[in-house]
Amino acid sequence: MRRVLLVVLAVLVLGLGLGLGVRFLRRSARLLPDPAAVAVQVREIARLETLEVSLYKKVTFTPDPSPADSFWGDVVGWLRHTFATPTGKAIIFADARLGLDLDKLGAGDVKVIGQTVFVVLPPIKVTVELKPGETEIIGSNLDSSETAQLLDLAKTAFEREVTASPQLRQRARASAERAITSLLVVLGFAEVRFVNVLPGAGGAS
Repeated sequence: MRRVLLVVLAVLVLGLGLGLGVRFLRRSARLLPDPAAVAVQVREIARLETLEVSLYKKVTFTPDPSPADSFWGDVVGWLRHTFATPTGKAIIFADARLGLDLDKLGAGDVKVIGQTVFVVLPPIKVTVELKPGETEIIGSNLDSSETAQLLDLAKTAFEREVTASPQLRQRARASAERAITSLLVVLGFAEVRFVNVLPGAGGAS
């Protein structure tokens, strides 16, 4: 009889331990970050995730300034209307960075349902930095201030060109999504979904 009581007691203790363990695991599974915390974490990881591309463009001043495509139209127009006979050429180098516009990401762009997190990503933002050390101005009749204005116009043209590229924008977004997904899985979410509209916000995901 004593042996039977010991066995029963051991079973009860084991059952109690299993019950507490299950309750602890269930409680731990529920302790996922709230939308505000998720937004902060996403901003931090996405800040490091940018796509960088190197650019260059050759602009000839004379006899007919080129190129005359839509992105560089302001550069061409400025040369034509500023100088009667502009001479020379410029080979302009720059680096472009594409990343999420994190100023537009907040708790209202995140929703947690169970172990699934829905995220509405902000648009891609493009920044361009000219590389003056590599840029060449050859045989130009532009003075220093005119050359500076030419480079400002070239920077704007690069920004417009990169912003209009769906391939570069898609590569930047895909890179950001991979980094954010890895982060949120580590935080405990079983599924990460990137949507245009959050569930229950009046649109389909």
